[in-house]
Amino acid sequence: MTAHDRAGYEPAFRPLPLSEAASGLIAREKACGANNYDPLPVVLSRGAGSWLADIDGRRYLDLMSAYSAVSFGHAHPRIVAALVAQAQRLGVTSRAYHNDALPALLERLARLTRLDRVLPANGGAEAVETALKAARKWGHKVKGIPDGRAEIIACDGNFHGRTIAVIGLSTEPQYRDGFGPFPPGLSTIPYGDADALARAITPRTAAFLVEPIQGEGGIVVPPEGYLARCAEICREHRVLLICDEIQTGLGRTGRFLASEHDGVRPDAVILGKALGGGLLPVSALVGSNDLMQVFHPGDHGSTFGGNPLAAAVAIAALDVLEDEKLVARSAELGAWLLEELQDLRSPIVRDVRGRGLFVGIEVDARYIGARPVVDRLLARGILSKDTHGTVVRIAPPLNIAREDLAWAVGQIRATFREIERDLKRAA
Repeated sequence: MTAHDRAGYEPAFRPLPLSEAASGLIAREKACGANNYDPLPVVLSRGAGSWLADIDGRRYLDLMSAYSAVSFGHAHPRIVAALVAQAQRLGVTSRAYHNDALPALLERLARLTRLDRVLPANGGAEAVETALKAARKWGHKVKGIPDGRAEIIACDGNFHGRTIAVIGLSTEPQYRDGFGPFPPGLSTIPYGDADALARAITPRTAAFLVEPIQGEGGIVVPPEGYLARCAEICREHRVLLICDEIQTGLGRTGRFLASEHDGVRPDAVILGKALGGGLLPVSALVGSNDLMQVFHPGDHGSTFGGNPLAAAVAIAALDVLEDEKLVARSAELGAWLLEELQDLRSPIVRDVRGRGLFVGIEVDARYIGARPVVDRLLARGILSKDTHGTVVRIAPPLNIAREDLAWAVGQIRATFREIERDLKRAA
């Protein structure tokens, strides 16, 4: 059997059998839930640190961290304690009133990002929408772009969420199929090509929205200096540089922000996922005074954004990040992980790339897709996820034990050897 013959071929493999209880829960979810996800066949019920357990007591090492939302591990005692203490005192008031928890979070995020003002929200997609609104209004009111003519540029392969505006910027056909019409003034350019940005900017361009490393795009790391050059181009043309750090922020890539690898301070940063400490949806748009001045009372709001419970949890998450020195740990452990995985030496692995504890293993689709690899890892007690059909993402909690990560590397090696053997038998 040639490589061409094996395209899309899945070697013989038997996943772990599901118990009657697990099968029943999955069936109930499918019967009443919208069919917008295709989860791995496991029903999780408990988690502590980097480990999860299913309803039958089988344990799994988490190498996904809920797309970086669980960067500090499951049920971190300090973050849980902060949640409980605040919930017992004051949970939600809406922003119709001040609360005594929010100011500390706003000050902390402004200091850590070296920016000026913070607009708190809930999920990452909401924060991205907030950024798009801010950029458009800045373009109209500050830069002088004619009303209704502001343009925003993003990159091919981006993932900024799935709202109507954002999928208008997406280049993934499935994300757009059937959801139009999309807002005008949205365009994309090749990722990693700063010259393409310079060519795309017009007098009506308000902002360039970019991920310092593309996550859902396949853990795509741009050329060195790319973001710094983009920042220069944006300054030259008076265009806002907005970095989506929802997945890459808070230490994931070995810096507090991934944009720091290029020494860049954007006009705005979008944070989310890890900011909620693995317990709550918490996000924020953090920006310069120049950008954030466009907001006035009534322009924008969020009932739950900036609630006391979310603020307390986010502060505890930031405390853990700093006190446990997890940024440095991500850099050190991530460099080791990348070196180990780049040594896989498997003919079905096309590339291993990443920064910090944010790594993608790209498989050769002529032999096998990424989802079958992920299924095999699940059977070995490892939780991961495929992206774009060809990349296995590895993004464990930043405080994962080194010995646990070393065990996972061994299981990954064994999985690829197993697939190679099955392919040879089938040839």
